[in-house]
Amino acid sequence: MGTRGPWSAGGEFAGGGTTMECTALESLIEMGFPQNRAEKALALTGNQGIEPAMDWLMEHENDPDLDEPYVAPQGHVLSPEEPPEGRTPEAVPSGADLTLEELTEEENRRPLSEEEKQEQTKRMMELISQKQREREEREKRESIEREKQRRKQGQELSLIRQKLQEDEMKKLAEERRREKMEEKLAKQRVREKIERDKAERAKKFGGGGSSSCSSSSQASSPPEPTAPALPVPSSPSQEPPVKREYDQCRIQVRLLDGTSLTQTFKAKEQLAAVRLYVELNRKDSGEEPFNLLTSFPRRVFTEEDMEKPLQELGLVPSAVLIVAKKGNS
Repeated sequence: MGTRGPWSAGGEFAGGGTTMECTALESLIEMGFPQNRAEKALALTGNQGIEPAMDWLMEHENDPDLDEPYVAPQGHVLSPEEPPEGRTPEAVPSGADLTLEELTEEENRRPLSEEEKQEQTKRMMELISQKQREREEREKRESIEREKQRRKQGQELSLIRQKLQEDEMKKLAEERRREKMEEKLAKQRVREKIERDKAERAKKFGGGGSSSCSSSSQASSPPEPTAPALPVPSSPSQEPPVKREYDQCRIQVRLLDGTSLTQTFKAKEQLAAVRLYVELNRKDSGEEPFNLLTSFPRRVFTEEDMEKPLQELGLVPSAVLIVAKKGNS
């Protein structure tokens, strides 16, 4: 009755768990793991064996405190009266309650032989290699997935950038088309104005012809006798001549190829009407920009002059304008 058997006073089996823990620790150290790492892995896996410790080491190999010594938590040491975790007092065996088979099994536990250690080390190294291959494959898959995501995002950004460029080009094309339409409408308005002026002049000159016919018929009739003209006394001072007001202007335009255009305009029309008339009727050099100038006195008309009437520019009742290329005038 006084024999305690394989259990120590602390309730732990003297020939089993401690020996197995030492054997696992030695095996891990022989495989190349530092002692602090091996002790921490075994302690934190509950001394379940080498494989759980190996798994824990593989998962926590990047921990900054992996090589620090393991410190057991306080307040969890078993007293002689407290049974091990997971066991009730009734479940804790005593020397008298152990059967012969259990005693024999516990006593047969012994440290591993050298061959068994080598075999276990070999198996653990294969396990390590397998874990490393699995981790490398997992990292490779993750890297491929990240590269796919990066390419996908790059394609999306490229499509967005291309769409913005297309929208900008459409906007510029629309603005250019609107500007051309406005310019075309402006030219059309000036052209219509010139046509109206031509029609008005033709109508006016047509009416003048009938009056000239009537005057000629009057001239064909015999002249009536008139009283003899009395001599007009000469005055010491002659009155100044009255300046005549002209409502029309005859413009001759000399082109670059030596030809000329002649047209009659109203005295109050702007010089821009003359320039548009030249643009619409010139045959010398197409759409090249040009300036209008007079030779005597020499004067080059600017864009501001285009808004002024011909009468104000001194081109009434007639004038000769010369077409010159921009930059050569």
